[in-house]
This record gives sequence, structure tokens and C-alpha cells, in this order.
Amino acid sequence: MISEEERLKRIESSSILVGKAVFNSILITLVSFAPILLLEGQENKLFTPLVLTKTFAMIGSAFAAVFLVPVLMAVMLKGKIRPEKKHPVSRFFLWIYDPVIRWCLRWKKVTIAIAFVLVAGSIPLVMRLGSEFMPPLDEGSLLFMPVTLPDVSNSEIKRIMQVQDKLIKTVPEVLNVLGKAGRANTATDNSPMSMIETIVLLKPKSEWREGMTKNKIIDELNSKLQIPGVINGWTQPIINRINMLSTGIRTDVGVKIYGQSLDSINKLAQKFKVALTGLDGVKDLYVEPIVGGKYVEIKVKKDEIGRYGLSVDDVNMVIEASIGGMNVTTTIEGRQRFSVNARFAQDFRSNIEQLKNVLVTSPSGPLPLSAVADISIAEGPPMINSENAMLRGTLLFNVRERDLGSTVNDAKKKLEDLVQKLPKGYFIEWSGQYENQVRAEKRLMVLIPIVLLIITIILYFTFHTFREVLIVLSSIPVALVGGAYSLFFFDVNFSVAVAVGFIALFGIAVETGVLMLVYLNNSLNNKVLEKNASGEPLTDIDIEEAVYEGAALRLRPKLMTVFVDIIGLSPLLLATGTGSDVMKPIAIPFVFGLVTSTFFVLIVLPAMYALVREYELKKKGRLVMEELKD
Repeated sequence: MISEEERLKRIESSSILVGKAVFNSILITLVSFAPILLLEGQENKLFTPLVLTKTFAMIGSAFAAVFLVPVLMAVMLKGKIRPEKKHPVSRFFLWIYDPVIRWCLRWKKVTIAIAFVLVAGSIPLVMRLGSEFMPPLDEGSLLFMPVTLPDVSNSEIKRIMQVQDKLIKTVPEVLNVLGKAGRANTATDNSPMSMIETIVLLKPKSEWREGMTKNKIIDELNSKLQIPGVINGWTQPIINRINMLSTGIRTDVGVKIYGQSLDSINKLAQKFKVALTGLDGVKDLYVEPIVGGKYVEIKVKKDEIGRYGLSVDDVNMVIEASIGGMNVTTTIEGRQRFSVNARFAQDFRSNIEQLKNVLVTSPSGPLPLSAVADISIAEGPPMINSENAMLRGTLLFNVRERDLGSTVNDAKKKLEDLVQKLPKGYFIEWSGQYENQVRAEKRLMVLIPIVLLIITIILYFTFHTFREVLIVLSSIPVALVGGAYSLFFFDVNFSVAVAVGFIALFGIAVETGVLMLVYLNNSLNNKVLEKNASGEPLTDIDIEEAVYEGAALRLRPKLMTVFVDIIGLSPLLLATGTGSDVMKPIAIPFVFGLVTSTFFVLIVLPAMYALVREYELKKKGRLVMEELKD
């Protein structure tokens, strides 16, 4: 038994030993999440709550570890304390870990070489990974957006929509179908009559035919809906609205073509369409209609109206009142005012001949409109799109059965020659989800090096030597290896969600490395003090024994930390409901990267530390342990 004073002194020394390392490792974890908070757009809105929740939880844990835990140890840690080697859980893991760590300490260079080979072997897998902005979220429904000719009539678009709805309902996986043509009575909806929006609600996956997937359902529906004059497009309701609000593009990718002439823009868009037709991954390829709209063109005969005593305003007034409609008065009902609009009925203005017979009142008597104006049908743009004060046309397509990044890169290569031959004053921009992906990648490429520099500074103030800083940072590539292998195995493309998982893994990997080095330094420091007291020289065997004690005797708390993280994220790995598509890419690299990072910290890092210390002993004849001082 030890005295109360000795017990409190040991608790104090133990708390001081790990307190600074725990606080700094938590600080490193918080700093590693900074890139996510500094992202822009929808990725910032999606992941900021996750980061803030983890940040506040980590801040609370830091205060608890530094201020509360030592007090609780002093109050509750009494009586007989079981040695680590006699703990049943520790004995089991030590029974597995003991021969492994001793072999690695005996063959240190071989151990490090194996770790290097694993890192190098992941490079080809990383190069083969696809890329996308965000993992596709399975919304449980489809949005069918076919586009017809701009001059389609109301009755024809209604007939087409009814036929399409009947064909869609014949697929067994379809629960309900609801189609809409045209636009609502609001300024925020600029959909033309030629664009149909059909929401297709799907049955639960348990009721699908065996082997059916969403892409197979889309392919089957698309084959049934091949109607002449109709270009099919498939997406999902929520992502479609997000795309249109954030980029103005209703598909995954859009090639915006800017210029001075709509005809030239249309010709360029058609050439681009031909070049991309048949490209792997490109689906629902079509050019946003720029020409093809039908207009009634009325040209006043200025040489004729004079002989009848009319002016241009007189003729325009008749055209406005009879065809376009004119406000004639305002009616007041209570506190509400309503304008009254008058024009000819549909039967008197439904064709050109009837318009020609519209009467114009003149001083010499009524005249047909055809006597003072030429009336004809002319073609023009159904809708004029402009951006940054320039006319714009768009080539649109979705990406399916392939990753977004590779598809767009191949599309850029296909269009490279055509882009170089663009007329003067014409240029293109890639928009849609790809635009968001490029923006997020550029931001991360700037932020991550800055975060690495800050973490390096924190590590230096923790250990006071760059030797330990480099050893800790060496755990990062090995941690990334597990994430890279897992992405390849689960066929997951690199996205912002995957980057979030790697960032979280990065902080935990550094944190476990810091704690391991604290234990190794403390064990080696005790060994050096012991040898100095006995007057015996320090040998390589002594360093290996000290490293073994520092690594093995703290095995249980390290594994406990890893198991808690893995168990906490296992529900995400096993989730199958709506939303799991976004959360799984975060959990997969984190969990499997944490496994490889743990193996590195428990096996490779002690071997690397022992090798560096043995080299220092051989070169200087002694070990400098000043970095342990506060």
C-alpha cells in the first residue's frame, strides 16, 4: 500500500504526462476540420452541422480530460489497482500483440519497407478512382424531363404527356406518375410549354423484380418512351431543383456557349452534340432549343396607311386591342382592384386568315388589317437566355453508369479541337455539378496545405523536435492507404463526402500517433534514467525493451479509442435507407483508414522510433530527452 500523498502525486504526474499531449491532439483534430468549415455552396451547408457538432463535442472532451478526469481519479481511484498485465482484456490482446511487436522491433527495416510497399501499392488504385461532386442520393423517385419542339401546341403536348404517363405506368416498379407541362403562374418558373416534368414515384426496393436497379429501370423506361420529336431526360426531383437554383442547369453537366449571335451559338452547340454522341457515361444529350419558336409577324405598310389617313399608332392600337388584349377599365370590389382586359375571342384570331380580316377603322371607313399590314408566320428563338450581358446557349447531358470527373475530362478532349476553332468573341464554360466539383477541389487544394502547416507547428510545440513531428506525420500516408483500398473495394468515387471522411481520419491518425509517442518517450526516458543511475551504458537492446514497454503497456487504451470510433460509425456502414448514399462515403475511408492507421501506430511507428533512436545513440553516443520537458 502507498500513502495518500504518494497516490495523489502519482495521479498528478500521470495527468501531467498525458494532459498536454491529449489537449494538443484534440486541438489538431479541431484544426484538421477547418477546411470543411471554409468550403462554399451546398457542400458547406451540408457538412457544417456535422463539423460543428464534432467540434463542440471535442472541446467539451478536452476540458473534461484536462480538468475533470484528474479530479475524478483522485476521488475514485482508490484501493487495490490491478496491474495492466493482469487485466483479462489486456492479457488477450498482449498475447496477440507481443510476438508481432517483438518481431517488428527485431526486423525494423523490413517492417518499414512493408509499410512503404503498401503505400506505394495504393497509388495505382488512387489513380483509377473516379471523381464526382457529391455521391448521388437515391431519392426514391425519378423526374422525367422530355423536351419537344418549341412550336408544339397545347393539345399536342397534352396528348404526348398522357401517352408517356401510360407507358411509364406499365413498368412494375412504378407506383404513381404525375406529369406537368408549361409553367406555373409565377415569375420564378420559366419553363416553356415544350418542356414536360413528370414525377415517377417508385415502389419500395423490396417489391422490385430480382436484379433490378435504378439505372436498369431508367433504361427500360427510356426504351419505352422513344417518341419522334421528343428528347428524353432523366434525373431526380430534389437534385434537379438544386442544380437549377445553384447553376441554372437542369442536368448534371452543361456546356454553356457564349457569343453574339443565336444562330452561330446554335450551330456550335449542334457540332458539340455530334462530337459527344456515344461517349461513355454521357446520357440524355440534347441542345437547349435556341431556334424553332413560331411568331406572328405583323409589318405595317407605311406607304399604304398614309392614303387612308392612318398612322402607325392607329394600326398598333387595333392589333393590341384585338389580338394581344388591352386593359379597358378597373373594377373595385371591396379593398381589391381588378383590371378588365378585352380582346377578340379565340375563334376570331386562331389563324392567319382571320387575323387578316380584323377590321381597322379609318376616316374613309373600315379596312381589313391585310390592307395596311403584311401578316405572316416567322421563326425565332423560343426563349432568349443571357448571362453576364452575353447571349448564351447550352448543351446539356446527364452522367450515368460512370463517374462525373472522368466523363467530363473525356468530353473536354472530344471538344478540344472544336473549342480551339471558336469564332472571335465566342467561348464556353462547363457548368452543373462539375462546376461545383471544380470549385470544391480548388478550395481544398489551398486549405489542406495551410492546415498541414498549422498541425506541424502544434506538433513541434508538443515534442520540441522535428524528429517526432516527422514520425507522427508519417502515419498520414498509411492511414490514407486504408481509405484508398476501401474506396476501390466498395467502388466509391472520390467526392466532397469522401474528402470529409479523409479529413476526419487525418485528425484521428495524428492524435493516436501523438499519444503513442508520448508513451514511448516516457518509457525511454525512464530507461535512460535507470541506466544513468546504475552507471551502465545504454544499448540498442535497452532501446528496444523501452520501446516495447511503452507500446505494449498502453495497448488497451489505444485499442479502446479505435474500437469506439469504429463501433460508432458502424451504423453508417450498414445503413440502407434514404441518405445513406451520402453518409457511407464519409464512413468507409474513415473506418478502414483507421484500421490501417492503428496497425501503423502499434507496429510500424515503434519500429521507426526505435530505429531513429538507435541511429541517434550510434551517432552521438547518448540520447537527448529534453523534448519531454515542459
